[in-house]
Amino acid sequence: MKRAFWKADWFVGIVVVVLFAFAGLSTNLLAGLERKAYDSGVSLTNRTPSDRIAIIAIDQQSLDNIGRWPWSRDIHAQFIDKLAAANPKLIVSTVFFTEPQQDKGAAYIKQLLDLYRRQQGGAEAGPGDRFGSLLEEAAVKLDVDAQLADSVGKAGNVLLPMLLEKGELQGNPDKETPPFVKKNEVETGGDANSGLPVASRQMIAPIARIGEKAAGIGHLTAVPDVDGVVREEFLVMRYVDQFYPSLALLAAARSLNVAPAQVVTQLGQSVQFGKVKLQTTAYASFYPYYYKPRDGKSVIPIDAFYDVASGKIPVDKYQDKIVLIGATAAGVGSSFVTPVSAAMAPVEVLAHTLSSILQQDYFTQPGWAPWFKMLLCLLVAAYLIGLLPRLRAGQAAMLTAGLFVLLIGTQFVLMSSKLIWLEMMTPAALLLVGHLVLTTKRFLLTERGKEESELGAAESNRMLGLAFQGQGQLDMAFDKFRKVPMDASMMDALYNLALDFERKRQFNKAEAVYRHMADYDPKYRDLSSKLSRAKQMSETVILGGGASRGNASTLVLDNEAVEKPMLGRYQVEKELGKGAMGVVYLGRDPKIGRVVAIKTMALSEEFEPDELAEARSRFFREAETAGRLNHPNIVTIYDAGEEHDLAYIAMEFLKGKDLSPYTKAGHLLPAAEVVHIVIKTAEALDYAHKQHVAHRDIKPANIMYELDTKVVKVTDFGIARITDSSKTKTGMVLGTPSYMSPEQLSGKKVDGRSDLFSLGVMLYQMCVGTLPFKGESMAELMFRIANEPYTNPKELNPNLPDRLVAVIDKALRKNADERFQTGQEFADALRRLLAKPSTEGAKS
Repeated sequence: MKRAFWKADWFVGIVVVVLFAFAGLSTNLLAGLERKAYDSGVSLTNRTPSDRIAIIAIDQQSLDNIGRWPWSRDIHAQFIDKLAAANPKLIVSTVFFTEPQQDKGAAYIKQLLDLYRRQQGGAEAGPGDRFGSLLEEAAVKLDVDAQLADSVGKAGNVLLPMLLEKGELQGNPDKETPPFVKKNEVETGGDANSGLPVASRQMIAPIARIGEKAAGIGHLTAVPDVDGVVREEFLVMRYVDQFYPSLALLAAARSLNVAPAQVVTQLGQSVQFGKVKLQTTAYASFYPYYYKPRDGKSVIPIDAFYDVASGKIPVDKYQDKIVLIGATAAGVGSSFVTPVSAAMAPVEVLAHTLSSILQQDYFTQPGWAPWFKMLLCLLVAAYLIGLLPRLRAGQAAMLTAGLFVLLIGTQFVLMSSKLIWLEMMTPAALLLVGHLVLTTKRFLLTERGKEESELGAAESNRMLGLAFQGQGQLDMAFDKFRKVPMDASMMDALYNLALDFERKRQFNKAEAVYRHMADYDPKYRDLSSKLSRAKQMSETVILGGGASRGNASTLVLDNEAVEKPMLGRYQVEKELGKGAMGVVYLGRDPKIGRVVAIKTMALSEEFEPDELAEARSRFFREAETAGRLNHPNIVTIYDAGEEHDLAYIAMEFLKGKDLSPYTKAGHLLPAAEVVHIVIKTAEALDYAHKQHVAHRDIKPANIMYELDTKVVKVTDFGIARITDSSKTKTGMVLGTPSYMSPEQLSGKKVDGRSDLFSLGVMLYQMCVGTLPFKGESMAELMFRIANEPYTNPKELNPNLPDRLVAVIDKALRKNADERFQTGQEFADALRRLLAKPSTEGAKS
């Protein structure tokens, strides 16, 4: 009897190909796979950056010695003067000078000088006129913008950044492009239908006084991929009908004495200046090469700003160099994820991109690359539909493995040797998935002779088990392996599977694998000791996980350990979850029976040796800061210490959960209950602020709430900073961006009113189910919080009382002086609302 056609291997192959194509077009999975392969390819290459580039970093050491950020512009002016004396080829700053810096006394000095000159008949102060000379000198010294402009102009080779916000301009721009920016336009050629540079909807340029003196201005706009990794550099961006170079492209051209007008963009093809020609994508972007760090350090020389300014490093070092100046200190500006780093400062990204341009170290995708990818997918489909069903299981596995290695190997060889990126992960994934599906189908539906059936089933289960194991699905892998007849190779596979279970600290499952192996060969390797250890460990409370950074093990138990471990005087019961700084456990004080939550962190595993002291200091600063607080609505800290290389804090165990679930539409709490929560939180903050402690990260996730008892607890003063002037010198930006106040985002010294702004954001969100400020990027979010109004909550929830809306409006004022000045004032305003409800009612 003939089989139904839908059971035929060729039909299953067609279905697999069609479903795979549909999944690739409708999801970002395959594109994400290609991007991960690209990052891996970058890490396999090893090239040396240009020795013409040097970075001068505004690092933590410089901030500690010079002062909190932002610095006065006379510091930048003096530094440029000193650096210019060494005759560098270019000085490229990544600091945005987009707003005037006005000294409060400068205006009064100018008025005094004008009045004095009028009294003197308009004449300048003479050599003997001490008072007039002092006034003129003060006017010059206090005008820091003029000092910086003068230094930039004298140097004659300073390039400055501007910001172009990605997006189409819907109408006309708010203002004309400044002439000093227009001087940096690049020429375009070719057919616009071939592709245009990415558009921008807003330009944020340096102020005219400084920008007019610069040798050039380029955009410093980073556009990460959907996974947050910066891989592309947009060499040219479009603003209205003007085309502007990136700061890296402008610096490369200027270093070769090529003016912006001589930079030519062939639309959709290339960017050329002098004899340098860069192949680009359809959007005038390219894929720069990121140079791998060596021994954990950047391969591009980086010196501290303070070391150069103080003379510790002679400026002669930078003669004929392209000197890049920018911030690398944590909390000053933003950092980007790149293929070689999880946090790279903008000035370092600029250095890598500039070296890529100068040395032609960049990845290209030939114009035929998409067609080649399609051809490979068609060939793989033909293999799956036409050839694979005709092969025996062993032959098919060997051929598929060979083709898979060939595809992956070819991609990585081309990337590492030729800097050519061909997307081969899609056909490779199609090959692997198709093979697994067809092998599974053959195992389940194909009727063969007994011996062939058993061999095919064994091979299929073996491959499925290996595939599941590779994907981390260890239980499914063991289920498949148990169906394979035991032999020496199967013992090896099971042994590795048991080790994987051990790595996941699932010792009871590792014990089950070892027992399965022992039934076949109890003398295999060290199986006896492995089985004994797994049994012992499965009966012990196991803490921690793998040793990878971010999930570091917090307590390593000896093989003989059978008792529950102790931290200080607390007996550890079980793991509760991951906290902000480490693993959190449920513990008990055996002497008094108190149940506590224990927050731990393996500092020596989480931080490098040079960072360890600061990390330990920060951890115990949290305990000291929060331990000073004694309030019914603030989580209580009982103890802190360090044991077994673990730092730990024992605190009150809370039975409720945080407010995050109640911030989404459809799950909002009644308005009266929200007001109750915010009143309690405001009173807790008022108490903390009187103790000179600002929380700095107020958000729903840091407020615990128990529905039954209505108990509110503010948690995690982990990033709190004591606000005494003697203890706030860095101005580091800490907290969650969506809830930050404008002054916190700008790096200014903040006080308790910043927490009240964050509390206002939380109140808004819990009333309407969305945040008041949103942005597609960090820069856009920060801009909106600092400058733009939010949507009236009444439009999102018409049932809100007008007086509650008024409280929200006052809490979210941009100017801190216009907000509630204390938490008690905030709470009292809400209590009045509850005491005299409006006719609208407090509904949600």
